[in-house]
Amino acid sequence: MSTYIFIIVAVFILGYACIALEAFTKVNKAAVALLMCVLCWTAYCLMPGHDLSILPEGLGETAETLFFLMGAMTIVEIVDANGGFNFVRDTMKTRSKRKLLWRVAFMTFFLSAILDNLTTSIVMIMVLRKLIQDSKERILYASLVIIAANSGGAFSPIGDVTTIMLWIKGMVTTGGVITELFIPSLVSMIVPTFLLSLQLKGKFDKSQNLHVAEISNFTKRQRQIIFCSGVGGLVFVPIFKTLTHLPPYMGILLVLGLLWTITEIFNRKYEESDPMAKRVTHLLTRIDMSTILFFLGILMAVLCLKQVGVLTWMGNGLNSTFDGNPYIITGIIGVLSSIVDNVPLVAACMNMYDMVPDTIYAADGSFWQLLAYCAGVGGSMLIIGSAAGVVVMGLEKITFGWYLKKISWLVFVGYISGILVYWIEKMLF
Repeated sequence: MSTYIFIIVAVFILGYACIALEAFTKVNKAAVALLMCVLCWTAYCLMPGHDLSILPEGLGETAETLFFLMGAMTIVEIVDANGGFNFVRDTMKTRSKRKLLWRVAFMTFFLSAILDNLTTSIVMIMVLRKLIQDSKERILYASLVIIAANSGGAFSPIGDVTTIMLWIKGMVTTGGVITELFIPSLVSMIVPTFLLSLQLKGKFDKSQNLHVAEISNFTKRQRQIIFCSGVGGLVFVPIFKTLTHLPPYMGILLVLGLLWTITEIFNRKYEESDPMAKRVTHLLTRIDMSTILFFLGILMAVLCLKQVGVLTWMGNGLNSTFDGNPYIITGIIGVLSSIVDNVPLVAACMNMYDMVPDTIYAADGSFWQLLAYCAGVGGSMLIIGSAAGVVVMGLEKITFGWYLKKISWLVFVGYISGILVYWIEKMLF
């Protein structure tokens, strides 16, 4: 039996390495994750006394996360396609380099908490391209987008995939994660922003503030309705869960159905000229299904590791080595999340430790809150450490070496500052 466990672990490590080296292998990480998942479960099936009853149950729990993500991605795509984010561009417009830096930081931070860090990064880069024409000047602001997006996603139950996973499993609650992690997350964003602002002075040329044509046939009033329905709906999802006790994906489907209906009503007058103009059925083709399949493969492969007892063994090993200190354990996980994807890391931790009432592993316990913070913020230390970083790296052609030299140390200072603030909160309150 130990031979089969060794094979499962070897397949997972090999697959993990290929995912981390996607930029070099040129093989989509979703393909690797799906292969890794199936091969792990195939090896498990060959083990004597295997039990596959866990598979349908695990798939059901994974599907809850995937449906939530697909719904959220579609909502954001609808709002963006119909000009709902135009106000972001108008709000941030300024010639002062330092003012723009701070506006980018706070706008990204709070948008990330409502949307998600990946989507917010894409929206903000598109806005920056309209405000800063020089690509060499823009990469500094683009790097800040990565930092602020990951920090903003850490304190919101819907701001990051890892936080969504913890929230859906009941390891953190909406009120708990916001009240406990808001200030640490804010500090982890403000510290790097302040240090970056010291490098900037002066103003942009007047040519930077170019007029941008509207991208929607809708009136300003209609765009506002779409924005409020989409973004306001996302904010309402945690409230809906609290009021009804239904799973979060039911709330996201409610918002999607409402927004879909509104846009269909608005689009009726444009059917003759362009029957597919901004229609949701057309926008659905833009959803990044490779990301959804990647999460499916990763989460199901991690479930296999849990089933054979590997994760329990690793959790016990970390506890004995560091005497169960949540700050050290989650701090290390945060640093690791800058090297490899934080989704499998958090999924593994969720399966390493059981929820135990009246301990640091209870719902809203310090371990789970620190895990949400460290996995989210820690991913900013390297540009390949988060989905937001990888996307911005591709959009703005930021090199790994430049980010490591100019930005990584700033992120680390903010990361440690946030952990220190969380510790002070726990000591005082």
